[in-house]
Amino acid sequence: MVQKSLKLPIASITPITFQDFPDHIAAIIWFMGCNMRCSYCHNPDLVLGRYKRIPFAIVDDFLRTRRDLIQGVVISGGECTLAKDFLPFLQYLRQLGFKIKIDTNGSNPQIISTALEQGLIDFVALDFKAPEEKFIRLTKYDGFVAFIETLDAVSKSGINFELRTTIHSDLICENDLEEMLDILIKHNINSPLIVQDFKDAPNFGDLKSDTYDKKGWLLRRKGEFFFRGDN
Repeated sequence: MVQKSLKLPIASITPITFQDFPDHIAAIIWFMGCNMRCSYCHNPDLVLGRYKRIPFAIVDDFLRTRRDLIQGVVISGGECTLAKDFLPFLQYLRQLGFKIKIDTNGSNPQIISTALEQGLIDFVALDFKAPEEKFIRLTKYDGFVAFIETLDAVSKSGINFELRTTIHSDLICENDLEEMLDILIKHNINSPLIVQDFKDAPNFGDLKSDTYDKKGWLLRRKGEFFFRGDN
């Protein structure tokens, strides 16, 4: 069994969720730190690592007491794959018998590919931030090529996954969504792109409420896009 010495930037734990891991009752482990600074990001403090870390011993105690209550663990953030002990943590979760879902921006294809090869991930929620020409502007990070590599690795792995993007009309327009859909088709991915509305909260881009009504357009494209409300 993994020793209680894993170095993980864990800020908080959501004890139970019925929505974040499809068909599973799960807990969410929230990781601090991210290599992107997305304009619409509504939790800058988590991204910048401003919360106090939870000692791994506390995380371990929590998870051991929940083995009969939850089926899976969601690892979210921030960007969880940046953590030094990310892979050992997945191995530890497997040893406890949990199914594993990760939320990722796709910037670490090698880490994700290794985890997939080792059978350590059951579900991936992959953020499709923007088409290539807008990727750096939105994220402040040159990560489009890495995202495509992650997309290919996940789609070819055979596990369940979803692709999602958050939109604000100052950043992403309907033509951008069309281009993103074309990219998915090019990579033989036929599942709908999940579109999440902008959450009105303090953010890196100092964005205000988005008054553009994109919901009607998205609903008319049923089967290609799926609207999920706010993120």
